[in-house]
Amino acid sequence: MSTTDRPLRSAQWFGAEGRNGFVHRSWMRNQGFADDVFDGRPVIGIATTWSELTPCNAHLRDLAESVKRGIWESGGLPLEFPAMSLGEPLMRPTTMLYRNLLAMELEELVRANPLDGVVLLSGCDKTTPGLLMGAASVDLPTLMLTGGPMLNGKFRGQDIGSGTVVWQFTEEVRAGRMTVADCAEAEVGMSRSRGHCMTMGTASTMACVTEALGVQMPGAAAVPAVDSRRYALAHAAGRRIVAMVSENQRLSSVLTRQAFENAIRVNAAIGGSTNAVVHLLAIAGRLGVALSLEDFDTLTADVPMIVNLMPSGTYLMEDFAYAGGVPAVMAEIAPLLHLDHVTVSGRSVADNIGGARCWNRNVIGTLAEPFQPAGSGTVVLRGSLAPSGAVLKVSAASAHLLTHTGPALVFDRIEEYVVAADDLDLDVTPDTVIVVRNAGPRGYPGFPEVGNVPMPRRLLADGITDMVRISDARMSGTGYGTCILHVAPEASVGGPLALVRTGDLVHVDASARRLDLLVDDVELARRRAAWQPPPLTADRGWTRLYSEHVLQADRGADLDFLVGGSGSAVPRHSH
Repeated sequence: MSTTDRPLRSAQWFGAEGRNGFVHRSWMRNQGFADDVFDGRPVIGIATTWSELTPCNAHLRDLAESVKRGIWESGGLPLEFPAMSLGEPLMRPTTMLYRNLLAMELEELVRANPLDGVVLLSGCDKTTPGLLMGAASVDLPTLMLTGGPMLNGKFRGQDIGSGTVVWQFTEEVRAGRMTVADCAEAEVGMSRSRGHCMTMGTASTMACVTEALGVQMPGAAAVPAVDSRRYALAHAAGRRIVAMVSENQRLSSVLTRQAFENAIRVNAAIGGSTNAVVHLLAIAGRLGVALSLEDFDTLTADVPMIVNLMPSGTYLMEDFAYAGGVPAVMAEIAPLLHLDHVTVSGRSVADNIGGARCWNRNVIGTLAEPFQPAGSGTVVLRGSLAPSGAVLKVSAASAHLLTHTGPALVFDRIEEYVVAADDLDLDVTPDTVIVVRNAGPRGYPGFPEVGNVPMPRRLLADGITDMVRISDARMSGTGYGTCILHVAPEASVGGPLALVRTGDLVHVDASARRLDLLVDDVELARRRAAWQPPPLTADRGWTRLYSEHVLQADRGADLDFLVGGSGSAVPRHSH
């Protein structure tokens, strides 16, 4: 049963005559499909990043079954297939090294197979942007469903947030204010259900951002992973993707410039992760949508932070879901959004949020009474130390450090700093600016989340919990502190960060959007003449390919030859 008069891609496989048609249909029959599933109905791929090595996504096979139910009952043929799973808690050196590999794999899998539409099942940090980047380069009707956050963590009568308490409690242990046994007890209570991080870390941020982009069903981002309503959403997503194929609602028609502007503003309103910046830039690059690093500053100048979630606030994603989730946030900031943008629901943003309400003002504030004022989200700094830009999450920083001048203490490798940080004789004061370099896309390689480097133990012992830290690395969205990140160009390609020396004065002025190295041009020229680029750290495989072709942070850290797409044309015969 076909739901459209338009020729479907899958018909060139399952509707083919002769030898090729025989091959395509016959081998599929060994799975027990009835004869009529090859009658021309839409074939929907369900790309799942399920893996027991990715605990955040370990329940996605169950979610896929609910998606299949909706596809079957709407007249489609669901075919589930695996895509590379990127587990933040376990993978080394960093999942960001493999985000582009996931995108490449997904793109090729979708184009090479008899698919008319795709549902993307993601959850952990890089699986969401990686899948969306790959799908964007094919441009079929596409709908995303994230796996949902864990339930709130619990420890001795209080809620604790994944990631955020890891940084907090391990620092308390280093300072001698918490025992190892107490920390181990918290470890047991932090992750107590299926799902991804329940703080407003990168996983939750990207779930909210994709809903704001319009590629998730309304309300899908915040519902806990174990809530039956998530499986109802999956059922509805299965129904909707079949309709999207019938309507030929391709991903490019959803991911417009308006969609990205909405997502950037929602990210500011929720206090989202700085990682959203690099991921949205990469996704836009796959679609040819004009988006720049500067947009993340100019588009959010008038957007207050209205969501009170860790790491910038108090509550967690479970509370956010019960308070109304993303629809309630978008309803509150509706005057700042493109309400006529049409999403995968088939309806406009205005229609999607028309009935949305906030049920807890402690969690979701208003434009008139926000949690933090406009300008509290991610700001873009430029200057002699970051000519192509750097980012700072103001809501996670200390107010007294947003304007600061101090001497640099420079480390070429994160491993060197981690050892030095525990040295009680380290020559460091609260005014010191810690600089950790060679941790960017090419230099590490892979752009790791080490930018929120641990505080020097010497200062922790004195009760000092924050200082200015600068790096060409990223940091976890669950992290906090006055951490200036994504410095571009990175040190390993010759950015000014490579020229900083211990003792140099560094000036930060977040309000003026400045990050400057206070060293005269003559001296910098002398240093640059003596600088030698570090050798690539890999001589084969994916890591070498990545290192040779990765773009800088201000361009999304995609590979240069993956920007754009190749469409969904059916490849040549295989037999």
